[in-house]
Amino acid sequence: MTDLLRPARPVVMGVLNVTPDSFSDGGRYADVEAAVAHGVRLYEEGADLIDVGGESTRPGAVRIDAETENARVLPVIRALAGAGVPMSIDTTRAAVADAALAAGASVVNDVSGGLADPQMAAVVAGAGCPWILMHWRGHSNRMQDLARYTDVVGEVRAALGARVDDALAAGVDPQRIIVDPGLGFAKHAEHNWQLTIGLPELLSLGYPVLFAASRKSYLGRLLAGPDGEPRPVGQRGAATIATSVLAVAAGAWGVRVHDVRDTVDALAVWQASGRPALATTGTGPPAAGATGMPR
Repeated sequence: MTDLLRPARPVVMGVLNVTPDSFSDGGRYADVEAAVAHGVRLYEEGADLIDVGGESTRPGAVRIDAETENARVLPVIRALAGAGVPMSIDTTRAAVADAALAAGASVVNDVSGGLADPQMAAVVAGAGCPWILMHWRGHSNRMQDLARYTDVVGEVRAALGARVDDALAAGVDPQRIIVDPGLGFAKHAEHNWQLTIGLPELLSLGYPVLFAASRKSYLGRLLAGPDGEPRPVGQRGAATIATSVLAVAAGAWGVRVHDVRDTVDALAVWQASGRPALATTGTGPPAAGATGMPR
């Protein structure tokens, strides 16, 4: 896993939700055969990892039990492992992570940063696998009520630092830790933009940063039409690609996306152009207008 954590190019994680209710593709890949075919397709399009998730974390989602989550993800992980596809397991449960690692996943992507299940750190430490620690303030059914910040960048950085400290104290290898600011998780649109602008401050923690903006609602609101109606989920691809390129130009380790081929193509252009670095100005988040551009 050394190449993944110290890659020659930004890592692209392809999203594979085997759920009936995820915000973007819920229900499309709930069938094992369809899920495996999509996972293989994303890998062939250039994804470095396929991020398999069996529980929706969209705002307002109702939790499922561990048995249901395992039933959704494990057959898909086994089949993809058999096809030679590298995977991460997107879960907040230690038991699901443990079973998924045994089935063939190689990375744990924990949107709770280890807070939802105190046993997660022991599972990750025991497996010696990479652990993506995301900034989190609570489960989906209440997280938007917790989107209150005085300094969102500083508060997220401090919280991620605390999650890293707890992981290290539990025996997790520091070389296996990746952090994620958690765009959209207990964050309003302005918080997401501030975190995008403040990415260098998050990088100052000294750990690889995953940027996961793909198709999220704040992009839809940015691109709202004259009537104020947000751009539909399926029409946020170009905006997602733009955020991905800007994030890696600012130093992000990788991006988590639904549209893998287009993202890989855009990053190839960025690399061929000499991997130009982004100099952020800190001018603040954009305001959506009829064109979706800042005024």
